[in-house]
Order: sequence, then structure tokens, then C-alpha cells
Amino acid sequence: MATARLTHLTYWYPGAALPALHDVSLAIGEGVTLVAGPSGGGKSTLLRVLNGLVPHFHGGRIAGSAEVAGLNIIATPTRLLARSVGFVFQDPELQGVYDTVKREVAFGLENTGVRSGGMHALVDEALVESGAEHLANRRLRTLSGGERQRVALASVLAMHPRLVVLDEPTSQLDPEGASLVLSVVSRLAARGRAVVISEHRLERLRTLADSLIVVDGGSVASHEAAAWRQPQIDAPPPRLAPPGPEAWSLTNVSAGFAGRAVVDRVDVAGRRGEVVAFSGPNGGGKTTLLRTIAGTLAPLAGKVERRPGRIAYLPQNPTALLHRPTVRSEVELTLGRSGGAENPEKILAALGLLAVAARYPRDLSTGERQRAALAAVLPGHPDLVLLDEPTRGMDPAARTALIKLVADLRDAGCAVVLATHDSHLRNALADRVATVEGGKVTELHTVRA
Repeated sequence: MATARLTHLTYWYPGAALPALHDVSLAIGEGVTLVAGPSGGGKSTLLRVLNGLVPHFHGGRIAGSAEVAGLNIIATPTRLLARSVGFVFQDPELQGVYDTVKREVAFGLENTGVRSGGMHALVDEALVESGAEHLANRRLRTLSGGERQRVALASVLAMHPRLVVLDEPTSQLDPEGASLVLSVVSRLAARGRAVVISEHRLERLRTLADSLIVVDGGSVASHEAAAWRQPQIDAPPPRLAPPGPEAWSLTNVSAGFAGRAVVDRVDVAGRRGEVVAFSGPNGGGKTTLLRTIAGTLAPLAGKVERRPGRIAYLPQNPTALLHRPTVRSEVELTLGRSGGAENPEKILAALGLLAVAARYPRDLSTGERQRAALAAVLPGHPDLVLLDEPTRGMDPAARTALIKLVADLRDAGCAVVLATHDSHLRNALADRVATVEGGKVTELHTVRA
């Protein structure tokens, strides 16, 4: 028996001329269903139908029918659907309600009337299963993006839903965290649960899949999981010139929050025309280092030096950058402030955003929003570029475009620093890799001359 079923379902967002989903008929049973496809193709919309956010939260028009766990999705309030459907969003930063991790994981249980005695055991169990037990007493605002993703997963597991929906669950996780998610998915499937996972990096997940569907242009097609292959990412362009003089440096730097050092006594530097990548586990200090280099976080001790020039900084949560009415106006704002004379269409075309240039950035898919944020910070000839998990939510075509864009900035003499778990991005671009773990830069090795 299907856990969820969509029959001839078509959905239009408010004001949209074309449907985001078109005539979708789909049955989801026990086990693992993978959802693949390009950014903006309709994957997240399809997933949001399963918990009723489409159409109840987003509005718009819907035709056809949809059921999950025997409930009519269109007629059932989302608060009731939440008892049967657990959802981990692409943006864990936007999913938190309470200030502390334990309260956050307990939130869903509180809303379904679980008694406090049983609630504590369910919360502790979910924290252990998601690998977040060491975060139980932390405040959400102090967590890295990957740590927040684990907490969001724990919040879902605590509810023991019949259907678990994961939207890009490994996009910000280190290899250990990604392996943990795979183990959780495997156990849920073995217990007879239905798990739906949308991902752009399917290499490891395909071995767990019972079925695979591709969403492209709002249409859905089924594929054999073992035989399906993702589009390949193009090789990076060769370096045109060697790195130049030093562009930034941290000397004996300690940095953190509220007097507590997240990174301690760090010595690291980068040159013009060089790409330095920070690698390492979630919560190790990569984002803190980027913020310190950028000047948005003052060091607790030590010396930070930067050559004069414009700094382009992409934070882990790109939505925080986007506040203009259109994607094009975000680019125009940056060019206006930097005095850049380049045409905004240039970077919009490079990142595949021309088709959504007139859209409100926060209405875009996560992958499109990530590219919009990049388009908003990178034009205007920056001297220092700092990118925190820049390929989050990106399909192979977008990752190829980003690699070429960063290579062009590098060859123009820009100093680039990446914080990333994306090994392909790191291998394609990094001249040197620093491993950041436990607040220490424990290794710095040259990737290419």
C-alpha cells in the first residue's frame, strides 16, 4: 500500500503563468525514494506537497488529488499532516523555533500532546540517532549549518512519522555527518518507513534507493536507481598565472563568541590569485575563520591583516543577503556600490539566472537562491572573495558555472577562500587546503603549484 499518492496533480504558485508541477501521478511506498533533477525544476515544490505546505502555506492554485497516510493533503490542515510527515528543509537556519537544542527537538512532541515523562526519552533517543547528543544543551544561534542540520533531523526523528522527507539533508554535512544520515535512512527503511530524499549528490544514496524519480520543468519521470547517472561536472579551466603577493593573513588569532574561542592561535595566510580551501568537520571553526578574515567578527586575540580592496562574502545562509525586489536589482545594487561598469546580465548569464532575473529572490528554490546570492556579491571586481559552502543546493551545471567563475576571479588576481565539504569543488579549485578541526588549523598542504 502506498504511503503517499499524487494523481494528476498540477500546481501553480500565486501569480505564476506556468505550473511548478504539471500532471504528476506518483505513488510512494515503504523504503527510500530519491528525487533528482535540476535546480528550479520542481523538486522542493513536490516535497512540500507531501506535508501540505503546498498549497496551504504558499497559496496558489492546485488541481488533481494528493494523499499521505490516508489523509487528503488538500483538505487536511498542516498541523495534522505534521503528525504523519516529518520534513527536514534545505534551510535548517529557518527551521528553528526555540533557543536551545533540547527544546527545539521537543517542539513537535509538545504540539502533539506527548507527556513530559515520555518526551525526554524520545528527545534523547532522537539526538543520539542523529549524532547530535553532544549539542543537547547548546543554543541554536551558536551552531554551524551542519550542526543545525543534525538538530533538524533529530526534531523529525523524535516524532516517529510514517513518512520522512529530507530536502538536501547532506548539503552542509561533513563526511561523518553524511554517513550518519545514510545510516539513519537505512534504519528507517528497514523499519518499514517511507523516506523521500531530494539530493544533487546521489552517488552514495543510490545504493539505498528503492526507486528514483527525476523532476524537471515540473514533470516527473521514474528511473532505475542503479542505472541512472547524473550529468558530469566539467573540468576546471587551467591556471593562467602563479599566485602573487600576500593578500590576507591571520597571526596567532583566536576568535569566537561571548569571550569563548572557537578557533585558537591560528596562523594562516593567502595570496592574490590563490584559492585556499578550509576543510574539516562541522563545528570545527571554518565559518568563524571566514568571518574573522572578512572583518565581520573581531578577533579575541592576534592580528588580522588584509590588503585594501573590496571584500565579497557569501555566508552559510545566503537568504540573509537577499532583500531587493528582483535578482537583477541585487546585482545592480552591488555594482552601484562598487562603482563597477560591467553589465549585470554578464554574471546573471554566467550563473544561469537570466530566466529568473525579474523574480523575487526569496521565492526561488534553494539552489537558485544560492546562485542569486553569488550573483549579488561577486560582481564589481572584488579583491578578496570568501565563500561559505557555496555549492549548497546546486546541481552539476550550476557547480560547473561556479568553478569557472571562481577560476576567472583567481586569474584576475583575486584572493579566494572557500569553506566547503564539497570535495569536487575543493579538488577543482584549491591551491592549498587547510584542515580546521577543534578550533585549530591542523594541516596546510599544497594541492597544485
